[in-house]
Amino acid sequence: MNALNRNINNIFLIFVFSHLIIWTLVPTLTNHNLPLDVIEALAWGSNLDWGFNKHPPGSAFFPEVFFQIFGSQDWAFYLLSQIFVLVTFIFVFKLANEIFKNVKLSLISVLLLESIYFYNFTTPEFNVNVCQLPFWSLVVYYSWKVFDQREIKFLDCFLIGLFAAIGFYSKYLFIYILISIVLLFTYLIFIKKLKKFDFKYLIILEVFIVLLVPHFIWLYNNDFITITYGLKRAGLDEFSFLDHLKYPSIFLLKQIGILIPFFFLIWLLIKKIKFKTNIKDKKLLFLISINILPIVLIFITSVFTGSKIRSMWMTPFYSFFGVLFIYVFQSQINLKKINSFLYGFLFLFFLSPIIYTYISISQTDKRTDYPGKDIASKVQITWNKNFDKEIEFVTGNEWKAGNLSYHLKSRPKWEGYKNDNLLNESSQFICIDDVCLGRY
Repeated sequence: MNALNRNINNIFLIFVFSHLIIWTLVPTLTNHNLPLDVIEALAWGSNLDWGFNKHPPGSAFFPEVFFQIFGSQDWAFYLLSQIFVLVTFIFVFKLANEIFKNVKLSLISVLLLESIYFYNFTTPEFNVNVCQLPFWSLVVYYSWKVFDQREIKFLDCFLIGLFAAIGFYSKYLFIYILISIVLLFTYLIFIKKLKKFDFKYLIILEVFIVLLVPHFIWLYNNDFITITYGLKRAGLDEFSFLDHLKYPSIFLLKQIGILIPFFFLIWLLIKKIKFKTNIKDKKLLFLISINILPIVLIFITSVFTGSKIRSMWMTPFYSFFGVLFIYVFQSQINLKKINSFLYGFLFLFFLSPIIYTYISISQTDKRTDYPGKDIASKVQITWNKNFDKEIEFVTGNEWKAGNLSYHLKSRPKWEGYKNDNLLNESSQFICIDDVCLGRY
């Protein structure tokens, strides 16, 4: 059994590192420029603050760390994204091991994620959705440890608070997994009385709130601009009664479409669709709470507010779907059909990067075809003709100005959209179209 476990663990390691290498190399070799959200994050990162006009600072912080290490090397930011995915896979595997006590089923639970395009095709673009992934999985994993153990450990509670705060710093939608876990524990403690309230739970809340205080202060000082942006993106600035029916329906249809390959792989594994549920099964209760409840909550949000739920927002929501479905159907899994499952998995595993490569090469009008490096070189030549010192700041939209900030050797700080006060105070600056560069 130990030899078998080692073999399965080795297969898991081969899988995650193969995923990391493929999805770092493919965009590196086929894209001419970094995607929009990566450039936007790097623009923010050049002038880090406790928040930005669209999002909290998490998705800007991590690319900035990588920029300080690797500089303007595109591959580094594709690698960063895959590291976040790899960490997610690892903690899904760890939780599955604790649920099943069976490494085969744990491995299958992770392999199933390759059928959901949020975990492959969309991952080269490091953004707020990808940024949530590892912290989502970490919060769930340590919540399980608290859920499963009789004696609550201080460290587990501290880590939940820490990773919850970082996840919230990545994107506010992280709150849905936190609410789901709170509802689960509230149900168990105060309604079913299956667990006792432990004052160590307050450690989670304390750590979470203390770490978020700087961002809350920033929000107040900046008129809650990120919240306003989020509401606008959800379409709440344009009210229509039909939206309360239309957008939830579109949301459900999209989720079904996204999960078709996932259900196909499940079908390859099982004898027949037959399962029994036991509401007293604490493992099933936990898995439903972290998988289904967040989706139900976001669906309810759409119904009551009439808001659009964009597909990419669901990126972290399916991280433990493989664990849930394997747990529900484990008695129906036919390991004699494992070869069919592996063929299906390998087909999807290689199909996704092939499609990405084809689209990247065949379509030439994408953001990733933008000649950012060439434009930066021309701008640098123009600057050098007028001034003999380095460029210190750039203003303009995140895409054009952000590309200049990233590609120019001096890494000028992005100072937002055109700032007349900044330009008036600057002794040296030039403006090209709607982008301005200068010195403080």
